[in-house]
Amino acid sequence: MSQQQCRWGILSTAGIAKKNWHSILNSGNGVIRAVASRSTAKAQQFIDECSASVPAPYPVEALSSYEELLSRTDVDAVYIPLPTGIRTEWVIRAAQAGKHVMVEKPCGVTSADVQRMLAACDAAGVQFMDGVMFMHNARLAAMRQVLDDGISVGTIRRIASQFSFCADESWVQSNIRASAQLEPAGCLGDLGWYTIRIILWAMRYEMPVEVRGRILHGVQRPDSSDVVPMEFQGELHFASGVSATFFNSFRANHQQWAHISGTKGYLAVNDFVLPYFGNEASFDVGNHNFAADGCYFNMERHLSVRSVSEYSNNHKNAQETALFRNFSELVNSGRRDPFWGQAALQTQQVLDAALRSANSGCGPVNPLG
Repeated sequence: MSQQQCRWGILSTAGIAKKNWHSILNSGNGVIRAVASRSTAKAQQFIDECSASVPAPYPVEALSSYEELLSRTDVDAVYIPLPTGIRTEWVIRAAQAGKHVMVEKPCGVTSADVQRMLAACDAAGVQFMDGVMFMHNARLAAMRQVLDDGISVGTIRRIASQFSFCADESWVQSNIRASAQLEPAGCLGDLGWYTIRIILWAMRYEMPVEVRGRILHGVQRPDSSDVVPMEFQGELHFASGVSATFFNSFRANHQQWAHISGTKGYLAVNDFVLPYFGNEASFDVGNHNFAADGCYFNMERHLSVRSVSEYSNNHKNAQETALFRNFSELVNSGRRDPFWGQAALQTQQVLDAALRSANSGCGPVNPLG
């Protein structure tokens, strides 16, 4: 008996959608029915380019409008990688058309946008999920076990994370992530979504009571209505006493690490967003010890490397494939999981608070206030 298939439509031909073309094909429980752009030619070009790299074993139709995709009866779910500035409208329209929605991040310009998206999905009885791939990898479950064992890390006291890459001036002047109209949160939206999410994940989604943010560097292009963050730092404080910090930048070379410190040790992962190329995903657990004996003062290194068998990219057990497989499983099963919408909303609320703080003297902001 053949496995039930979630029938996908891709709404937009953004670059990240090429990776997820392959993810859907690898999922085993999803198929791509159509790709929509503002013109048939552009949609067909996308399909041709993807097919040249990873051919679909069936025809995929090119559509000339997003409306045409949402009206199709052979599409169960849509993947929406549109720019953030225009994303809310199409998520809501997709939900109203009865389509399950996976949306790229940041989900909205503000948390009010995300609340409108979730309300539309709830009203239509469709699943909502953001496209955060690392949430679906096998390593995350192994990291959770370490944090929860009470021995390896102990009680969490401090979390730090960084996600950055260095963009040249031509990128700054041309990419939508430096446009206030399309991506107003800049590096905070594009990269901070991940660093905020890993902090919330580590805290089991306890919300901070205080958020501070600072724009370390911003740009305002001639075609942009406002300054867009190119480098951003944030600080979170929790009622439980834990503190956290994150740093995002389009001006520092590739880094994507998280460090979770506790009373007994720490957990460190150096590639939490996109695992380094290979067939294993790993992280470190440190339980170093200071030993003093007379005149001898020794810092003893006690470090273990934990790993899971998981390919990093374009593989049937890679995290991006698991993202689409897990979503398709929900659609095919007919059940909805509200966790994904709530996690997206909380991430957006912290992001909003950090930006409000940065734009109002860097003072404390309650993300729920």
